[in-house]
Amino acid sequence: MKAWRVSELGEPGQVMSLDEVPVPQPEAGQLLVRVLGAAANFPDVLMCRGLYQVKPPLPFTPGVELCGEVAALGAGATGFAVGDRVIGSSVIPAGGFAELALMDTATTFPAPGGLDNAQAAAFYIGYQTGWFGLHRRAHLQPGETLLVHAAAGGVGSAAVQLGKAAGAQVIGVVGGPEKAQVARTLGADVVVDRRAEDFVKVVNDITGGRGADVVFDPVGGDAYQRSTKCIAFEGRILVVGFAGGQIQSAALNHALVKNYSILGLHWGLYTSKDPALVRRCHDELSKLAADGVAKPLVSERLALDAVGDGLQRLADGATVGRVAYVC
Repeated sequence: MKAWRVSELGEPGQVMSLDEVPVPQPEAGQLLVRVLGAAANFPDVLMCRGLYQVKPPLPFTPGVELCGEVAALGAGATGFAVGDRVIGSSVIPAGGFAELALMDTATTFPAPGGLDNAQAAAFYIGYQTGWFGLHRRAHLQPGETLLVHAAAGGVGSAAVQLGKAAGAQVIGVVGGPEKAQVARTLGADVVVDRRAEDFVKVVNDITGGRGADVVFDPVGGDAYQRSTKCIAFEGRILVVGFAGGQIQSAALNHALVKNYSILGLHWGLYTSKDPALVRRCHDELSKLAADGVAKPLVSERLALDAVGDGLQRLADGATVGRVAYVC
């Protein structure tokens, strides 16, 4: 079969190659799936660079999130049958940027019927992250103001839709007019192009100086530091990641003076710490997908041979919405 492989660490466009490799064999509790779609995620970029918390041995096939059709079951794998359409995480090193991939039954779920293969491939990680961040960690309430950084990106776009579904006023921050249009399409009430406007001023103006109740921040660095200037009394800043490349330091005296909370989210921990909650989250998200409220905006649908270039453009910040390989 054909699969993209990383044989040395570096930038995706330089270290990934499309190779002929043996078909992976499912171990106990695993599924072999025919890949129908695989979404590009920033963890794939970090894994290529050797900067992700998971560091698979070389060579490996990236593609942490996919939609597939079950082709074979490993020993003891239950709850699925050959032919089922599923979504979830891949088992690296046999990731989703390939014709066939491995999945673990513990992190595999029925694909929502209202989504096509590309949308379903981009539904698992981003929307689970958004749901756990907004509801489990930040306890977003109807009528509150939600500020979303990187609102046209993978997890940011999901947070915009889920914030609107929760009844919040959503302010999306993006970089550039094309991404601004994506954020508007996703449903953001107000969109700020950080290259042309100061989001701190916009948030404070819109809220009459009160500030945002919840900040969803997958960027870090300066985005976090400036968010502390427009966070509301008893507001919650949700630290989701550091896509901006800089891990910020938190001035805890400032959090004390302004009475706001700094919350961390490592969504992947829930798959081992509380798998039942992950399944409940999937059920709730599937209902939102069926209602047309939660639907990934897939801007690019790539053939397999274009995956390396697509992942590099994600690494460079040159993509909008979601980018997915579709079989």
